[in-house]
Amino acid sequence: MPVIQTLLPRDPVARALTFSTMAFAASTGIFYTVSVLYFTRVVGLSAATVGLGLGIAGGAGVLGSYLAGRWSDRRGAHRVQVWGLVAQALALAAYSFTSDVVSFTAVAVVVSAGRGVQSTARQALLARWFTGPERVDVRARLRVVTNVLIGLGTLAAAVALLIDTAAAYRTAMVATALLLLGAVVPLVTLPRRVPGLAARMLADAPSSPSPSPSPSPSDAGEDGAGAAADAPHPLRDRTYVASVVLNAVVAMQFGVMTVGVPLWVASTDAPTAVVSALLVVNTAVVALLQVRASRGTHDVRGAGRAVRRGALLLAVACVLYAAAGHGSLVAATALLVLAAVAHSLGEVLSEAGGWGMAFELADPRRAGAYQGLSQTGYALAGMAAPVVVTALPIQFGTPGWLALGAIFVVAGAGAALVASRAADAADAQPVQEAAHLGS
Repeated sequence: MPVIQTLLPRDPVARALTFSTMAFAASTGIFYTVSVLYFTRVVGLSAATVGLGLGIAGGAGVLGSYLAGRWSDRRGAHRVQVWGLVAQALALAAYSFTSDVVSFTAVAVVVSAGRGVQSTARQALLARWFTGPERVDVRARLRVVTNVLIGLGTLAAAVALLIDTAAAYRTAMVATALLLLGAVVPLVTLPRRVPGLAARMLADAPSSPSPSPSPSPSDAGEDGAGAAADAPHPLRDRTYVASVVLNAVVAMQFGVMTVGVPLWVASTDAPTAVVSALLVVNTAVVALLQVRASRGTHDVRGAGRAVRRGALLLAVACVLYAAAGHGSLVAATALLVLAAVAHSLGEVLSEAGGWGMAFELADPRRAGAYQGLSQTGYALAGMAAPVVVTALPIQFGTPGWLALGAIFVVAGAGAALVASRAADAADAQPVQEAAHLGS
């Protein structure tokens, strides 16, 4: 039943998002597997050029993440998500016609911007359609689907790697574009199947009540008109900005697994093939425990505690990674596996807590703008993570790992403190209002 609920949810919006996510994640798995080889062997670009182009594109992804929040409030999150997916699909197809660094970089910018737009719009749709425990539960299930389908996409891309011809790589790249177009279909047909969806996605439409400590849309009047205009801009919400910054710091852990671990394993006595095993461990833990880890994170205090616990586990993982650099082949391998388990547990907890804080601390009258700021934080973390990981653990070894672990601990503790104070302020507000009415 939990598997069926994840793959075939009853809610029509959750089901559409699930089907769309399946196609998107499979496309992502294929792209990550073959793209670098395609760019270097088929297009003929150097690895340094590819890295520079993708770095520039990362900036476009940050901008797209931020702007999509405002667009989602004005045009509807479901529409903006479709725009982001279509832009990515067309750009991925255009990779087949790139022949130099300029065209490659231009296409990469569109792909990254579209991905940022799509990511923010999905968060805004979740924020507007679902409430309370259901919201983080759906988000957790979508992450499980994402991880599993990325893995399946990676396996499918292995065919292109085995054939190892230009035609095989081009075919794989075209497949990524077609899968993304497939991801559009469930979302395009959604407004016809769900009456009232389009209206509910707009900032000046009344939203369903939320257990969030944030102001209710009803504060702007029964019809919700003018609610967005009266709501504060997320950049002026110091509590939310602090939450975004601290959770972004913790989110740099993704760079540890994708960049730091492969480079670090190569410097230990463990075989390099263990990197694949560690990624399998990570995928398995996320698939099995992400939904369970999200329980209770619809409560702001619970979300903050989850981030803090996750950050502590990430710090434990950093210590184990460091210790692996001083062991024999067997010891190093065992320590790396233990580190991957701790890292994965920290990941599912910190992610669940981060979603809870992003949803529950946001003013629902500007759901898109708030989720846009949250996704911008994650995008910036993705850009900074490779630099931080290579500058600390890879450059300085054990001291660098310990420093990175300390950073995670401080950020996690800070996120828990922000969440606790926000919850205290929300609890005190009804008391203050009652005292004011009594006087």
